[in-house]
Amino acid sequence: MASKKDILPVNIEEEVEQNSSITYAPEVISIITGAAINEVEGIAGMSNSSGGMFSRKNAGNSKGIKIELGPEEVSIDLYVVVEYDRPIQKVAMDVQENVRKAIENMTGLHVVRVDVHVQGVSFEKENTALASGAKKAESLTEGQGDESAQKAVELVDDDTDEEEASEDLNDHAEDAQDAKQEEQDAE
Repeated sequence: MASKKDILPVNIEEEVEQNSSITYAPEVISIITGAAINEVEGIAGMSNSSGGMFSRKNAGNSKGIKIELGPEEVSIDLYVVVEYDRPIQKVAMDVQENVRKAIENMTGLHVVRVDVHVQGVSFEKENTALASGAKKAESLTEGQGDESAQKAVELVDDDTDEEEASEDLNDHAEDAQDAKQEEQDAE
């Protein structure tokens, strides 16, 4: 079993000779930062400072991440887009904590600050869920005529409240399923 001394953070200065040094390219810090951001629930993607969004998959590149790197410390500015219906302050604080821990644990650098700039809110998940529900309703109403499928699509388009649209869509899909079953029973 490892002793307590073995699992404590390593002080790099003790192990590096006096005339030697370890430096990190900004890209290394950016990659670590992007990976740490990807671990946080509620981040839809990264953004540039003018608001252009990049997908979450690209968080490891330097877009949306500004690094100020010193010999023993680093400061980071992050430009993020948060998923709709997530507590923005909690998501931002989780990002700060996760980024700070990842950089300090992997590099030994002191993280002076992690500033999170929320550049927008993404409705992508809600829109994807509604579109998926419309496809489901359309498949359930096959053979019911175009009016039934069109009604399902109209329900999605007309409702601005996602929860209400989802309920309407499910109700309509169930009605269509029942009608289809009754038609089969009649045959």
